[in-house]
Amino acid sequence: MIQDAFWGILIPFLGTSLGAGCVFFLKNSLRDGIQRALTGFAAGVMVAASVWSLLIPAMEQAADLDRLAFFPAAVGFWLGILFLLLLDHLIPHLHQNSLQAEGPKSQLQRTTMMVLAVTLHNIPEGMAVGVVYAGYLAGTAQITAAGALALSLGIAIQNFPEGAIISMPLRAEGMKKGRAFWDGVLSGIVEPIGAVLTILAAGIVVPALPYLLSFAAGAMLYVVVEELIPEMSQGQHSNVGTVFFAVGFSVMMVLDVALG
Repeated sequence: MIQDAFWGILIPFLGTSLGAGCVFFLKNSLRDGIQRALTGFAAGVMVAASVWSLLIPAMEQAADLDRLAFFPAAVGFWLGILFLLLLDHLIPHLHQNSLQAEGPKSQLQRTTMMVLAVTLHNIPEGMAVGVVYAGYLAGTAQITAAGALALSLGIAIQNFPEGAIISMPLRAEGMKKGRAFWDGVLSGIVEPIGAVLTILAAGIVVPALPYLLSFAAGAMLYVVVEELIPEMSQGQHSNVGTVFFAVGFSVMMVLDVALG
């Protein structure tokens, strides 16, 4: 079980690293249409993962509360939303294709704030993987090894384009390929760290698992609505992002049901 959790935690990070490696093989930055498609795909995966892998299991685990089974999910969901809202205001960051930085005023370089933006929304993804594996390690009936692996694979699939989306623009900003690659890789390092910390927290307070599951869901949905959906809708032919959102949602749903 521990070995399954170890590899499950690393898989999403490997997805980010492979995506960042695109900087060595692609000469130019990604076209706007491709970026919107990849962003839409990532958003679809995150929404499906939030529902199928996090919120529904959270309510199933609270089934003994009968009609109040929604309570842990609702509370955890809002705590996740508020947590990301707080980070959004505390950490200076710059979203893709944005001219104005968010968060407190800072003297940080533009490229550094772009990395921080991606790092910021990798936090809930790491927590999501961690809390699902925490449930698996705790022997929770609603979370199987295959179900946890499905979430890990889904996050890894959407991390691949995210790795490219961060490393390619850094290269376009004039950064050397090696540095752009490592910055892309490091933007995803918070995922295994967040996963391990979440597993430890859930191990200490096992009854909090439904709250932690829905907390990760709320945090991920905050990222989708605040960042990914606006990015995938920019420019002409914005329906490309919508179509790939549906593709990402379908892929994650199939993974969760088929493997879970």
